[in-house]
Amino acid sequence: MNAVAIGPFVFAPDRLAAILAIAVFLVSSEILARKVDQRFSVWAWGATMAFIVGARAGHVIEHAGSFLAEPLRVLYIWQGGFLIGAGVALALVYTLFRFRRELRLALWTPLPGVAAAYVAFFVLQLTAGAPSTPLPTGDMYRTLAGAPFDPSELEGQPTVINLWATWCPPCRREMPMMADVAATSGDARFVFVNQGEGMSVIERYLTAENLELDHVVLDSLGEFGRHYEVPGLPATLFIGSDGMVQSVHMGEISREGLLAGIERIQSSKPDADADAISATGVVE
Repeated sequence: MNAVAIGPFVFAPDRLAAILAIAVFLVSSEILARKVDQRFSVWAWGATMAFIVGARAGHVIEHAGSFLAEPLRVLYIWQGGFLIGAGVALALVYTLFRFRRELRLALWTPLPGVAAAYVAFFVLQLTAGAPSTPLPTGDMYRTLAGAPFDPSELEGQPTVINLWATWCPPCRREMPMMADVAATSGDARFVFVNQGEGMSVIERYLTAENLELDHVVLDSLGEFGRHYEVPGLPATLFIGSDGMVQSVHMGEISREGLLAGIERIQSSKPDADADAISATGVVE
């Protein structure tokens, strides 16, 4: 499933799972506070903050080189990027410190954690995977240069398709990073499919932001978004070399998330060497 829409709000599955898990954790802890000991109420908020800080810190440390180049991105938690194990570890340390003089109370703390983990797992299982959707068909598309564009031409190479618009703030925030990765990565082809805007609007934006994008496609009717059932912008589609979508990231994406998505479609592409092995039994 690409995303979960609740009224006007659109959530990526992992973010919805995190929100619901935190809510269940806090509610379960409040029940403990009323039934067992009031201190569980304060503990729950502290443990939640410890988990978030620890998970974010773990992710930042894991990708230290990338964050050293752009230190302010440490604060961009809306892009995602959390190391669950590190978050659990710091929350556990906080719990043991909080109840260091009454360890009997600490024995109750796994209950909210297990409930939260179950909810997160359940939501992720329900929303797991993106529909195996092929590339759109039709000849109604044009590039920014005015040339005709046939989406079937993308088949045969791992491709990242970014659906965006100039009026979309998250699209504008992620675009410089997307342009940089597109220019420096040879592992996947990038196609930036603008949704519903005219050529002059796009050109003014790219000029004002000093951005160079090699493959910009005009989708004036938003057909790509409808084809992939994307309920909002931005959306980043990771397409395998067979032309089938493998995963979809809804919302602003981080550099680490983008590179991880590229690595996945790279690792799953048909290997020419494998064909050579089957034909000759020799790897060059």
